Amino acid sequence: MTDQPAGSDAKALVRARLRSRRRAEVAGRDRAEDAESLALDGLRVAHEAGLARGSWVAAYESTPLEPPTEALIAALVARGIRVMVPITLPDWDLDWREVGIPDPLGSAAIGRAQVVFVPAHAVDGWGNRVGQGKGCYDRVLPRTSALVVAVVHPWEVLDEPLPHDAHDRPVDAVMAAGLGVRHLGAPAAG
Repeated sequence: MTDQPAGSDAKALVRARLRSRRRAEVAGRDRAEDAESLALDGLRVAHEAGLARGSWVAAYESTPLEPPTEALIAALVARGIRVMVPITLPDWDLDWREVGIPDPLGSAAIGRAQVVFVPAHAVDGWGNRVGQGKGCYDRVLPRTSALVVAVVHPWEVLDEPLPHDAHDRPVDAVMAAGLGVRHLGAPAAG
């Protein structure tokens, strides 16, 4: 994924390639097995972050092509950890609601989270992530000092650097089914 133009144009090309591969690969995955692996890894992250009953985590409800987060959310809730999930606003900012409760918490609620699990199409070793392209999480993450963990498929943890823009917020760690959790280095310059 190197030798691409810098910034947003390069990200659009990479995103298209990653989406295509995801569509091709996901059908061959055991979704239940992936869900269990991610749930166990997510519980490990929560434990290492010192979360207790009543602590807040932000996560997201996955689509069929994304790594499954249903078991992760259920496992956290079962341990008394409060989980907020996003509500996408018309301007691509995010509001939040607690799992199982329809009432919005407000866009500042992310500041309560001690861990934020974010979606991504890929993450490199410096914490650069390629998301959906709307900048939702780049808007939201500056509102929290939480540990930010991208959730991806195993082939989406990349050794080569991903293109990124100055406004992109790097993640602290990445987790993928069968690969566990990797804490990442400093973001690449540029």
